[in-house]
Amino acid sequence: EENMTVTEDFSRVENTYQMEAEVCIIFSDFGKMQNVCNLLIEKLGTSVTINPPHFYHTPEAIDALRRQVCVTAVGNTRRKAQEVCQLFGQALGKPLLIKEEETKEWGGHIDSHLSLSADSQTLQERIQNATAYASCRVFAVFEIKGKENRRSKL
Repeated sequence: EENMTVTEDFSRVENTYQMEAEVCIIFSDFGKMQNVCNLLIEKLGTSVTINPPHFYHTPEAIDALRRQVCVTAVGNTRRKAQEVCQLFGQALGKPLLIKEEETKEWGGHIDSHLSLSADSQTLQERIQNATAYASCRVFAVFEIKGKENRRSKL
């Protein structure tokens, strides 16, 4: 209910009353939006008009994307360092330093001042224009441990 607004307009046309309602819903799941739209069209037929969706990212979603990209970059760095250690017969230890060096973000919004109006774009173009991308470069220093020879312990 908090993500939905309903505006109703009643009017009298000759001896009948006419009601028009506009329902605006904010969806965080594209599949659910499609299901609701399909249900409305199925139940109400031509009496319903569904406008093209407007895509945007909440600040919380962008923040979650930034965190996810950074965590993934650190994980990738650890895996690469582990592979290098294995080449030299060493074991990777705990991280000594992890520093986020550079973060880039692009896309993620539809600029309403573009010459192409939102109505002239296909759904795929609208989704592509609203897709947010991010990359992160990290610097990490890990402890390197020599592998102990098990045979020498026996």
